[in-house]
Amino acid sequence: MSERPDVRGEWYKHVRHTGDRNDSGGTGADHIEGGVAANASREADERFMREALKCAKRAYDKGDAPVGAVVVRGGRIIARAYNEREAKQDATLHAEITAIRRACKKVGLWRLNECDLYVTLEPCAMCAGAIVLARMDRVVYGAADPKAGACGTVLNIPAEQALNHHPVVEPGVLRDECAGLLTGFFTMLRNKNAAANGSGE
Repeated sequence: MSERPDVRGEWYKHVRHTGDRNDSGGTGADHIEGGVAANASREADERFMREALKCAKRAYDKGDAPVGAVVVRGGRIIARAYNEREAKQDATLHAEITAIRRACKKVGLWRLNECDLYVTLEPCAMCAGAIVLARMDRVVYGAADPKAGACGTVLNIPAEQALNHHPVVEPGVLRDECAGLLTGFFTMLRNKNAAANGSGE
């Protein structure tokens, strides 16, 4: 397999870090209750992101850029998917698109307004557009994408005021694990290509 030049076929050397959200004002009790809720929410986000990472590893094993996604509704996963662009030679088969399609089929509606999407890599413009069109509540991603990220890094489609839906974006959940999987995959590809080129001389 040849190495691809774009983000989902060429990993970058650095990952942008997005800072944590600030606490709002309030009483001491408010801060305690808010802190407990925030910790619980973060734990849930990390748990679901680990499930997305499991999906990403399936893409890795099949020779595709390791991006995985899950859709969560009511605290339960209703759809899982991973990148299959290379395997099926289809430019639209990013993990997010397949996960959204499966979630729509599961609930029997095109509106996913009670659903959250967890994905290991920041969605591109195509996927961010699909998230908006599906009316999803939240998108939670792991590694930022400085070349094609459309949820705040290169573009910010969810925050585009001209659109009629604005999902909440939560960046950087298990960022290092998500980025490390991608980095490892493309390092492996480069080494494999270098070995193949060397043996051909």
